[in-house]
Amino acid sequence: MSPQILYITLILLLPSQANAKFPSDLFGFQQARQKTITAFDQWVRVLEHHLTMDVPEGDCTEKILNRCHLANWQAFLDSIRSLPGRQQIEKVNQYANKKTYILDMDNYGVSDYWAVAKEFLYNGGDCEDYAIVKLFSLRWLDYPVETTRIVVLQDTNLRVAHAILVVAQQDDILILDNQIDQVVSHREIVHYSPVYSINEKHWWLHLPGH
Repeated sequence: MSPQILYITLILLLPSQANAKFPSDLFGFQQARQKTITAFDQWVRVLEHHLTMDVPEGDCTEKILNRCHLANWQAFLDSIRSLPGRQQIEKVNQYANKKTYILDMDNYGVSDYWAVAKEFLYNGGDCEDYAIVKLFSLRWLDYPVETTRIVVLQDTNLRVAHAILVVAQQDDILILDNQIDQVVSHREIVHYSPVYSINEKHWWLHLPGH
């Protein structure tokens, strides 16, 4: 099956919420929705491989190191399913942030690699890998696609590129960041300048507000 067909299949299976609204002022920037995500090869690859790789494996009764990362992840998600939404988001952020930060060059021998949940849970990862596993965690908890995005941005304090997950909640946008365990409103952060955001259906350019 081609990546395009797998991608379409994934979209059809995603939870949707017709009335879901995403505020248009992320970090005070305006947004311009673009037509297709197919130009983002690494992201499309992640969506394809998520369907085939992020499934439980192994016999968790055996005492073999690292054998049950995915089973433990999904058990964790099941354990928080009945919690209020804000608590779910906070726990997902904290769970992912406990994993080891490792540069892509050290993990995969390339400067930029977007990992699926299985790769991240086994190997650790860098900022976009934290964001990806958090997005898939919220998908398992039935958060609609329209409410969540990965944001690639510039940290103006450190002068480096960075990636986070954001979640729309009513008229606010919550920030899930591997640099902090607390989940905060985007209004509380002044040193992030978003470049683009993306989910399974669309991507957006972000432009300075007027």
